[in-house]
Amino acid sequence: MPSDTVIHDYIAGAVGGAAGLIVGHPFDTTKVQLQSQHHGHEYKGTFDAIKNINKFGIIKGFYRGLSWPLVSFGIVNSTFFGVYGHTLTYLEKDKSKRKSNYLHIYMAGCVGGAAQLVFVVPVDYIKTALQSQIPHDTPGVNKDVAKQYFKGPWDCAKSIYRNKGLFGFYKGGLAMAYREIPSYGIYCLTYEVLSEKMHEYGLTDSGGIVASLVSGGIAGSLTWASIIPFDVIKSRYQADFSGEYRGFMHCARMLYKEGGVRIFYTGFLVTCLRAFPVNAVTFTIYTQTLKKLENSSLDN
Repeated sequence: MPSDTVIHDYIAGAVGGAAGLIVGHPFDTTKVQLQSQHHGHEYKGTFDAIKNINKFGIIKGFYRGLSWPLVSFGIVNSTFFGVYGHTLTYLEKDKSKRKSNYLHIYMAGCVGGAAQLVFVVPVDYIKTALQSQIPHDTPGVNKDVAKQYFKGPWDCAKSIYRNKGLFGFYKGGLAMAYREIPSYGIYCLTYEVLSEKMHEYGLTDSGGIVASLVSGGIAGSLTWASIIPFDVIKSRYQADFSGEYRGFMHCARMLYKEGGVRIFYTGFLVTCLRAFPVNAVTFTIYTQTLKKLENSSLDN
């Protein structure tokens, strides 16, 4: 999958990442709403959350918090795919063995996942904070509890910087490291194995679009299914502006007391549903853009 021209990986990664983000943001908003609801589990389930978000429309509801990641996710995905491609090229000195060395693919995915943390943590923190603040009035819930609401990403960013400084943007960074680093290794490895098998058995078209869609979708769903507990902790911790949780581990312990093991799988259904189209689109746009760039280089 990676290009021999490193810059092509960065460009294709940015395009593919932006496309996947637009497709998956409504699912992501629903996921965050479910995971960040506070004590009492106000939503009855996924469809109850969807109905509530829908009251606020497309922009202020399902696409709330999109502008910040949309502007910056080009950098995030560009960094991941670029570093992944560069690392795999470095590890695979013998290009003929690139497809068969699954350990190198996994390692390159982990390195790419680690590299993009510098950019993705602040973006994800602000996005999660905004998505978690869609109001949900429920009978019997104390509405006098003080909450800090933000008008938009800049308002949220200014508040974080004013209260915690530059390092405040990395709240939840440990949870995201646990989530991102191994998951991207699994993600890339699953995609490469499935794509290779589909081509081997002739289960795709000449352009490889079917293989990219199916392999990317399955890889995304399986990966998210494996890391959902870390995502739940991250969402709850980042959505806490009252200072209730002292850190990642304290948040995890409090969540367990609140709902046992089951609470760590809140939003499991919508997360896996979101992962399939997002990653199918991301990988397909990435691979097709990469081919276009490679062909343009050859023509020149």
